[in-house]
Amino acid sequence: MYRIHELAFRTQYAELKERSLSAGELLPGTPGSLALRKGTGHAYWYRVFYPVPGKTEEKFVCSEDDTDVLESMRQQMAYHEWAAKQVSNLRKLGFQVADKSVARVLLELHNRQAFEAGLMLVGTLAFMAWLNELGGMSIAARTQDVDIARGQRLKLAAPLPFLETIKATGLPFFPVPGLPSQTPSTSVKLPGVQGLRVDVLTSGDTLGVIVAVPELEWCAQAVPFYDYLLEAPEPAAMLAGGHCIPVRVPQVARFVWHKLYASTQRRGFKEKAAKDRQQALVLAGLLAESEAHLLTEAWQAIPAGMLAAIQPLADKLVTSAEGHPELQDVFRACGR
Repeated sequence: MYRIHELAFRTQYAELKERSLSAGELLPGTPGSLALRKGTGHAYWYRVFYPVPGKTEEKFVCSEDDTDVLESMRQQMAYHEWAAKQVSNLRKLGFQVADKSVARVLLELHNRQAFEAGLMLVGTLAFMAWLNELGGMSIAARTQDVDIARGQRLKLAAPLPFLETIKATGLPFFPVPGLPSQTPSTSVKLPGVQGLRVDVLTSGDTLGVIVAVPELEWCAQAVPFYDYLLEAPEPAAMLAGGHCIPVRVPQVARFVWHKLYASTQRRGFKEKAAKDRQQALVLAGLLAESEAHLLTEAWQAIPAGMLAAIQPLADKLVTSAEGHPELQDVFRACGR
């Protein structure tokens, strides 16, 4: 199901993640260069960079004689350049790296402290983040979705308008009409059939019900048992574009069980059900090698509705986990 990265490579990732968690606000786009602009009787420093591919931008840094601010920007750019090289190397080694448009969205949310306030990364991107975190090497299906979730009310000092935040990326996102069209939107999307989509999700008893999220001045789509999935999230990092971006993700063991539950709910979408189950098996296998008790503890907290959906899978899961005896033991116990 997976291979394990060499210790030296896992250490390289851990160092990048550790530095990213303490880096504070991150610079959008490429590291760029500094340019001194004159001609108005005064001189000012600007950072010249590409915020998104194919688009150049100049951003004011400071006046010519403000050496402290200039040096701070130089240090930020140096960190950004170092991080971009690390991400490039990790990509070549088989670590999971999302594309530049994903990076731009996550970076904007990070810089506005949305993840710190309680917003979470879920779906395939969370799987990719956990795969890197656990040191696993596996194939992750490319995704054109950024799934973000809100469990409890976000701890924001003031509302953080979601649409305004997404448009600040400089990418041409537009709201996706609700279904029916008069319902509020829960998603934004880039143009084109393959354009990146950002979905806001939350907990609810009925799949697809629209739930207001006033602190984002937006709405979210309800997903059953997300209250279980989103309890006590953990800090993580997402490699995307040339960035390592701090995010929050669900506990990995709860993520495994919820993915298995989700695989049973994909009516008419066999490919997506298979993807859900494969992601769950990969992370469960990695976790069972050293911390199988986390899977057992997360299973013991599963709501009855999830348990009833997952238990019939037990025999198939045991078979799928052939070669991973620790994981097979977990699945056997859960099928009783």
